[in-house]
Amino acid sequence: MTSTLYTTSFRFSPNSEIVLESCEPLVHLCRDSRGVNDHGNRVYGMSMEYAAGGSLTSFMETRSLTDTMIRDFTRMILEGLVSVHDHGYVHCDLKPDNILVFPRDDVGVTKEVSYELKISDFGMSTEAGEGSVFWEFDSPYLGTPLYMSPESVHYGVAEKSLDLWSLGCVVLEMYTGQSPWPLQDSEEILRHLLDGKAPEVPESLPWEARQFLQTCFARNPVERGSALDLLKNPFLLSDEKKVMVTGAGGRRKSVAVVLKSEDIIKKPLRLKIIPPKPPPLRLKIIPPKPPGCSLVSVQ
Repeated sequence: MTSTLYTTSFRFSPNSEIVLESCEPLVHLCRDSRGVNDHGNRVYGMSMEYAAGGSLTSFMETRSLTDTMIRDFTRMILEGLVSVHDHGYVHCDLKPDNILVFPRDDVGVTKEVSYELKISDFGMSTEAGEGSVFWEFDSPYLGTPLYMSPESVHYGVAEKSLDLWSLGCVVLEMYTGQSPWPLQDSEEILRHLLDGKAPEVPESLPWEARQFLQTCFARNPVERGSALDLLKNPFLLSDEKKVMVTGAGGRRKSVAVVLKSEDIIKKPLRLKIIPPKPPPLRLKIIPPKPPGCSLVSVQ
């Protein structure tokens, strides 16, 4: 599965000028147009490449993601965030609806289908360290409530760590197939964030995944590090041994066997007691007695 990621990274400033474009890696704009609608408002049209796999949300609705796919998808999203953050921007609304899936046919004997993820919808993106126009008095947060970070509730400044918390929510949803919060009411989610709570991470998840999510959900944004730091996380660097197995009908498929550090730590030690060898047997040879003498009386 390839790890190439392109991001749709267009943002309009108040004067409707494109601030960020033609950055690598980015999805290329097919064409754009500007004009005025019937109401006299200036409008922009952008034709972009077609995502045959739909959004990550619709993709997850039709299948369960394997651990290997989740690790690869997470790596792709992070590579996109590194590019966005390096250019001084924060996405501010990272969620499965804004991540597009592009099927790619691998060239080879197996002809397996792989996927590329591309970040889209930069309508709320803001320059890092700046106040966002999307923070309002009656809606004091930036982003979609289910994926927003605690500091989104408190402050009016967009920092790159916002995207890392949202990434954790996306990764958690890829594993569970459910929203990061079992709540639909925005006000209730806000109260949880204000109380210092984070989405619950199930114990059934792989050990490296749980550690990765705990980093994304660190209450102190500084402890989350950067997108580049997360790319070096053991969750994305785990050694995997892939073997080929033959199933019914002789069709071969790849199976990833992952050795987790937790398994090594928790595996009990077994001592094999070897009893001492018995002393060698000693044979005592007793010579046979001589034959008895016959006495004959002599007259």
